[in-house]
Amino acid sequence: MKTRVFVVVFAALLGLQQCGRSDRADKPIIALVLKTLNNPFFMDMQEGAQAAAARLGVDLIVQAPEREVDVEKQMQIIENLIQRKVSAICVAPSGSKEIVPAILKANQARIPVIVIDTRVDRKAQTESGAVVLSFIGSDNKDGGRIAGEFVSEKLGGTGEVAILEGIPGHETGDARLLGFHEALAEQKGITIVASQTANWERDQGFNVFRNILQAHPHVKAIFACNDMMALGAVEAIAAVDKKGDIIVVGFDAIKDSRAAIVNGDMQASIAQHPEEMGRLAVETALKALHGENVPSDIPVKIELVTKTKLDKLTSH
Repeated sequence: MKTRVFVVVFAALLGLQQCGRSDRADKPIIALVLKTLNNPFFMDMQEGAQAAAARLGVDLIVQAPEREVDVEKQMQIIENLIQRKVSAICVAPSGSKEIVPAILKANQARIPVIVIDTRVDRKAQTESGAVVLSFIGSDNKDGGRIAGEFVSEKLGGTGEVAILEGIPGHETGDARLLGFHEALAEQKGITIVASQTANWERDQGFNVFRNILQAHPHVKAIFACNDMMALGAVEAIAAVDKKGDIIVVGFDAIKDSRAAIVNGDMQASIAQHPEEMGRLAVETALKALHGENVPSDIPVKIELVTKTKLDKLTSH
């Protein structure tokens, strides 16, 4: 019911928006605001959006903070885009709650907002009255569950496990953690001995997991909530000469992690197709600007990537 209310309210706002922009050039300007452009996951998302923009004949502005943790910078970027009077804003929020005031400002400026990859905090959104036209992304909880089931199977139901978390309180990381924990809940022989944040970053993944290995030398598996942290863990494992002794599972299935899986440095990652998210974001924004109805929730498929799967792809 709440989603319907949001859509009805936004339809009215969008109608005003179309009237208020009659003096603009015919070519719409769509802004894509990412968490960072230093992560291959978001670079792939950018490429998908750029390809769609070129095909559809729209101007695309892509901006992002230098670091994923820089929520304030992302807010500033959105406020500047509102001042520039872009036609629509597509954003992958760095903070699920923090993004809400910026969305509300875009609503007030009659700029439609499409959220990608990370959901906005529902409570904060409801309380503020902010309107998100559509969410495009994967089921992160399901991805965490898939990762947990893979780890459990590889361990044979017994062993010590560590986790590298994303930013605390961030919807994406929290959902992946929840799914992973639920998958291991009934595995009485598996113990999670450490669960610490590495803030989505590779160098922090290395440092944090190196410290975990010193405190828990018998860890047999590591689940990292994104591939950048997983690749940092791979480096920490190599530094103590334990390659092949510890199962490493990441999330995003970026190019470097796929190479690590082929080489045996990682065992799996969860793919969620960021280029598809970028494409859908631009297409959905343009449909909205043309007055078409768009779904409030657009799912993007998610899947486990292993060496077996990659070998099959390269053999065809």
